[in-house]
Amino acid sequence: MSRRRKFEPENDIEKRNKAFDRIIQALHILFIVFMVGLVIHLGVIQLVDPGKYRAKARSQRVGRIFQMRGDIYDRNGIKLATDKVYSDVYAHPKDYDHTPEELAKMLSPVLKIPQNQLVQKLKKPGPVITIKKDIDRNTAQEIKKLHLREISLGKKNTREYPQGTLAAHVLGYYNFDADIANGIEYTAKDKLEHVVNTVKFQKTRDGKIIYDFTTDPVATTTNPKGESITLTIDAAIQHVCEKEIEKMVTEKRADRGMVIVMNPKNGEILAFAVYPSFDPNNYKTATPQQLKNWALTDVFPPGSTFKTITVASAMDLGKINEHSQILDTGKIKIGNWEIKNHDYHIHPYPGMISLVYLFEHSSNIGAINIAKMMSPIEFYGVLKKFGFGTKTGIDLPGESSGLLPNWTHWDGTFHATMGYGYGTSVTAIQMISAVQVLANNGVKVTPHIIKYSQEEYDNKIHYTQVIKPETAQTITKLLVQSIENGNSEVKMDRYQVAEKTGTSRKVNPNGKGYSPYMYTSSIGYLPASDPQVLIYVMVDSPKEGAIWGSTVAAPVFHEVATQIARIMNFKPDKIEGKKVR
Repeated sequence: MSRRRKFEPENDIEKRNKAFDRIIQALHILFIVFMVGLVIHLGVIQLVDPGKYRAKARSQRVGRIFQMRGDIYDRNGIKLATDKVYSDVYAHPKDYDHTPEELAKMLSPVLKIPQNQLVQKLKKPGPVITIKKDIDRNTAQEIKKLHLREISLGKKNTREYPQGTLAAHVLGYYNFDADIANGIEYTAKDKLEHVVNTVKFQKTRDGKIIYDFTTDPVATTTNPKGESITLTIDAAIQHVCEKEIEKMVTEKRADRGMVIVMNPKNGEILAFAVYPSFDPNNYKTATPQQLKNWALTDVFPPGSTFKTITVASAMDLGKINEHSQILDTGKIKIGNWEIKNHDYHIHPYPGMISLVYLFEHSSNIGAINIAKMMSPIEFYGVLKKFGFGTKTGIDLPGESSGLLPNWTHWDGTFHATMGYGYGTSVTAIQMISAVQVLANNGVKVTPHIIKYSQEEYDNKIHYTQVIKPETAQTITKLLVQSIENGNSEVKMDRYQVAEKTGTSRKVNPNGKGYSPYMYTSSIGYLPASDPQVLIYVMVDSPKEGAIWGSTVAAPVFHEVATQIARIMNFKPDKIEGKKVR
């Protein structure tokens, strides 16, 4: 027994040794398998699929040429936006081949920085030192000629607007660092940044180009540029509109104003002036009010300009015709509201009036009685066809849909006020798009500000027959007669003008009730016999003198129309105050 206990430890040692041997053998086998697998893998890389890894290695050395955005032009080729390339100058202390004093002596006359100041900069700690930012191309070339290994240049784009504030709300702005854009810079971003043939090249670790037989030396030193675009804007007309609206807003101490000019036949925007404006070269200093394109975003009651739509709707539905007589009692009570004509103190009871009288005197009661001839669903249906309550689809960002409540929510008061422009709230672009139907034989065209190729135009621009051609022509005739009969500010000696003014009360900021301020507006087109331009003027909250569309907006309309007729050389359709037949 004692002998058996003596040999037990030897058995334990023997067992442990055998277990250890088995582990070693297993590891040995695993190592052999790993080595065989590694050899096979390397063989595949070297013999079967070398292209993939060569391409991968090459891609780590591939760079792209610095790209620039395309330019933006007006319809006549005037440059409105372009890229300018600047460079930043950097020093790399670990690569110094010269002392800071030697470098400063060479760089000082080129960079126009005092030598002692440069020395201090060049002695700063850190792997990279910024010497100067935003140097121009000529200065960059002078630095390159010095062949300083320790000095590098970093290119960057800056978007510039050669015409300053002109068409600022159309162009918008672009920030390269944050990739933030607005206006056309935003909507046309893909095209402006689209480069057809992107130049690629291989570079060394320190960023130098590796030239081989396939490298184009000219292409590698030329910055590729995105596609340029042309706008429908006419810079001359834009300038006129901006100056005239600024003058009126200043004179009347108004909050803001805008003028939009459209070609009613094809929906092209010839001018889009919004005041207050800003300089897109320094947009960061502009206030939110200056940056806001409120002609697209803000809604307001259109007032009496909407009477053109009310009359056209009823006429197209067969409720009235050119010779209809409408009862105008001067005032009317609907529910708890008493509504009067603006000239009630002069014409307390006009009686039966013509449609020409309705437009000339801007009869609220006449418009209400015409609206009541249509059922809510009928009136609503035509208004939707005109585009109210829907975005126009203009190629600018931020457009609002406006407000047009469904006809099922109309009560008697709402139905009545809709007739003279208080039931709905519209955007400026929406209103001019609707009146464009009257100027274009009843056809609505998508408003746009970019000149498209024919293929793009066919895809983006839509033509819709809203009302019958005869209806649009009759409304035009009635509007012309209303201008010719009176002493309207928009009357012109050589051209027939179809126009309507409007004045509407401004809603309080909290949405409850009305403020003491007004929106004044004027919208119309000329020459009325063959409309070439449609003009919409809006002045918000004028505070000096008589506050009416006819006294504030109409004078701007007349001046803009006069200058546009000269710029575009319209053929007169009146001779010595008479219509050309």
